Amino acid sequence: MDFEAVAPLAANEEGEIFELEGYAAVGASGNYLTPLDGEKLIVQPHGSETLFLPDRTLVALDLDSMELVALEENPYNPGEPIFPVATFNSPGYIAAASCAFIEEPGAQALPLFSYGACGWDGEDIVVAAMRVDRSRRQDLRLMPREKVESGVKRFQKKYPQNRLARHLEHCALVYGCPAAKNMFIGREEAPLPTAQTCNARCLGCLSLQKDSPIPHSQDRINFTPTSEEIAQVALEHLSRVKNGVVSFGQGCEGEPLLAAKVIAPAIAMIREQTSDGTINLNSNGSRPDLLQQCLDAGLDSIRVSMNSVRPECYEAYFRPSYEFKDVLKSIDMAGFRGKWVSINYLNMPGFTDSPEESESFLKFLKDHPVNMIQWRNMNFNPRQYCDAMSQAAECGAPIGVDVMLDQISRQRPNVRFGYFNPPKESFNK
Repeated sequence: MDFEAVAPLAANEEGEIFELEGYAAVGASGNYLTPLDGEKLIVQPHGSETLFLPDRTLVALDLDSMELVALEENPYNPGEPIFPVATFNSPGYIAAASCAFIEEPGAQALPLFSYGACGWDGEDIVVAAMRVDRSRRQDLRLMPREKVESGVKRFQKKYPQNRLARHLEHCALVYGCPAAKNMFIGREEAPLPTAQTCNARCLGCLSLQKDSPIPHSQDRINFTPTSEEIAQVALEHLSRVKNGVVSFGQGCEGEPLLAAKVIAPAIAMIREQTSDGTINLNSNGSRPDLLQQCLDAGLDSIRVSMNSVRPECYEAYFRPSYEFKDVLKSIDMAGFRGKWVSINYLNMPGFTDSPEESESFLKFLKDHPVNMIQWRNMNFNPRQYCDAMSQAAECGAPIGVDVMLDQISRQRPNVRFGYFNPPKESFNK
């Protein structure tokens, strides 16, 4: 063998997870299956979750025959059904391979997580992933519940009528949102969800799934906070946190540019009172006219979400009511005005690292003013996603996510890699 085999992980119907001796774990990159090489794996990062996939068959390499096999039953306990096991990597890590499985006809829809490849090296769960950001911004060990609850009570007492604060309390205490927890603790980056509506219908929308068997992760905000409510929350955070960040455009809202009528005045209110901190907008970049209003008001940075820079693949996922050229116009507008521009690049092994996509992305980085790539794992069934993308455009044999990152580093050395929105104090470092 020219690789260091690790055992595949399987789960029984009760969700108990165990390794399968005599087999090697396999990772998927689209339709391409490859044994995981232990030398390229890392110990599963703290905060990751281990998931088992019902209605799906585990694929592994039989070390005796050196052939790929589909295992519906435990080979050491015949008659016991087993299922594939995947890892949902913690923030700051991107997957180099997806979980390898065969989907049964009529399989129930997978919830909106990423499903990374993993195995067992005899001591630890190991994963096919790479670290792209060393910030501990969303390390749950730094967010004890008692501190979050104390912060919530503080906000309730100080801002009893602020509906945005009440919404974020629910995010922190019910959904366990790390960004909301950070706000109540007074550290790092605070969320400012605002928009009820969106002009895209993303396949993997976290807050709204219409006529879909896929459950959404959290409910979308059901009101539009006033500019005063937004500014109040933002100013409280920025007054408490050195080099703090506040961000519009969260998983529990629609497209923030569509709420520019309250966001732009809120930004102006914040900047009338302080020049401290970074005001960021996470967006699809669809409305350059509305973005201009936010930039004029004092917006510091923008992060534009993209699954692809090829219009046909972008549209197959985002299903937008706007044109892709407007996204590029927004990126160029922000960059040419000297604002920090990040691309929230949604990674899926087998598609993102296909030759066609990687070449297109390198050209995109050459042609547009991008300061940073925030690498994110696509939270969607990898089989369905890669099938959808291959129907939209050509996707050849993957070059490897690690190879793609290396190519970008060599050809565009000034483009920073990361996961989180940086504070403006670090823009030129």
